[in-house]
Amino acid sequence: MAKITMCLWYDKDAEAAARFYAATFPDSAVTAIHRAPGDYPSGKAGDVITVEFTVFGVACLGLNGGPAFKHNEAFSFQIATDDQEETDRYWNAIVGNGGQESACGWCKDKWGISWQITPRVLTEALAIGGDEAKRAFAAMMTMSKIDVAAIEAARRG
Repeated sequence: MAKITMCLWYDKDAEAAARFYAATFPDSAVTAIHRAPGDYPSGKAGDVITVEFTVFGVACLGLNGGPAFKHNEAFSFQIATDDQEETDRYWNAIVGNGGQESACGWCKDKWGISWQITPRVLTEALAIGGDEAKRAFAAMMTMSKIDVAAIEAARRG
């Protein structure tokens, strides 16, 4: 197990979520599934209790902790994409698998985990600052999924 691991709380679908992430993102895998050795408040002995997995090489642990806690936007995965094709691929995988769109490149998967699908052209524009950043930011504020061509046009003015 990695020295530091993000623990994500799921009601009961940690394994399904981990398998979806492993199938969707490169350098991602389900590495271990652990079953409860005894009954616990939201499950029975033998149920999947934790799932070890990686997302883009980041160590994660999915915990089937029951319905007590829900995900919110205070935590999100941010994926830096290189072009519209990659942006579309990840956005469509998340939203198209029972997720939902949000604003400014944010979406949620069907388990409630927030994702920021952020083209590098946008973050580069914001890092430059000045009028170019203002134009790119204003364009982004009108979008759900980020439109790379529109951001590039905004950068040019």
